[in-house]
Amino acid sequence: MIDIQQHRQQFSGLKDKFYFNFGGQGILPQSALQKIIDSYKYIDQVGPFGLKINTWIQENIAATKKAIAQEIGVIPETITLTENVTASCNIPLWGISWQKGEEILLTDAEHPGIYAIVKEISSRFGVKIVTCPIIETLNEGNPIEVIKNYLTGNTRLVVISHILWNTGQILPLKEIVSVCHNYPHSQQKIQVLVDGAQSAGSLPLKLLESEVDFYGCTGHKWLCGASGIGFLYVRQDLISSLPPTFIGWRGLNYSKTDLPFSDDGSRYEVATSAYPLYAALQEAIAVHQQWGTIEQRYDRICELSSYLWKELAKIDGIECLKHTAPESGLVSFYLRNGKDANKIVKILEEKGFYLRTLLNPYCIRACVHYLTLDIEIEALVKAIRDEN
Repeated sequence: MIDIQQHRQQFSGLKDKFYFNFGGQGILPQSALQKIIDSYKYIDQVGPFGLKINTWIQENIAATKKAIAQEIGVIPETITLTENVTASCNIPLWGISWQKGEEILLTDAEHPGIYAIVKEISSRFGVKIVTCPIIETLNEGNPIEVIKNYLTGNTRLVVISHILWNTGQILPLKEIVSVCHNYPHSQQKIQVLVDGAQSAGSLPLKLLESEVDFYGCTGHKWLCGASGIGFLYVRQDLISSLPPTFIGWRGLNYSKTDLPFSDDGSRYEVATSAYPLYAALQEAIAVHQQWGTIEQRYDRICELSSYLWKELAKIDGIECLKHTAPESGLVSFYLRNGKDANKIVKILEEKGFYLRTLLNPYCIRACVHYLTLDIEIEALVKAIRDEN
């Protein structure tokens, strides 16, 4: 395994700051940035439109899907390339043929982007929105039972996050999917859509084993790709029954004269994209894999986040949301001394420490990556103690 200090040299953006915002956006490795530059130069050199460059584009798309599929443990045919996780989640949310009176079950920990989509679907199609209290299960309670208790015969879709973006809690995906798929009072199998914004690149994913229906991801957070590329996994047996909403030439099957939609994940892709970003994501994934497997990276994330959690718990006036060591890289905490979280985050950033505040619950979140160093955690804890 490559020494982490040596490995970090590829991420020049980490040299002059203490970065704890990987859950918002990761730091791009220099080689990935160079891929973007080189790709744009190559496109101009060859000619932006022609047989040669179009072949390169198709090869680039295929290589990107292969890299993603290997990282998350699925086959390339089930991958759709998008712009981000919200665009990914839009595809199944709008692709489902909604009927008035059906229900979408959400947790109270979903991202505002998801809430906004579901709210509009409810308004247009008369679909009922049901929200279950998952945040309260962070330290006690069973999220599987909570979700089960909120299912009804009208539930059509359950939308959850694999890792809750505000508390860092990991939801037991396989068990939740099983409860939904086997709910006895539903007229049709309840499907599950997962927001994987905080899990792709930080958590080993066993999507085939989980039997999840739809899983939206982004490449610019824990995977440290460029902003502007995300991806969606659709279970292979569902692709033919989920029509696209946005439609374009990339989603068509050109081997047939009537140009039907493709029978793989490309059916949800529309038209021209920023293809050099694809090459950058391939490179970013390769850089991470040079250091270790996703299991090894996850183990280091848990080790480091546990260290941060333990040190924060020693500071008077600080209360971590989770009462036991975190199982993800997200460490959220309250200020119990009357000081304003936004003000503290601003002060810390002026000192070179990058964190963020969250509204629900109102707290500060630090994101620990496998790239994070012990000395960075120690420096952050000291800075928080000094401001507390």
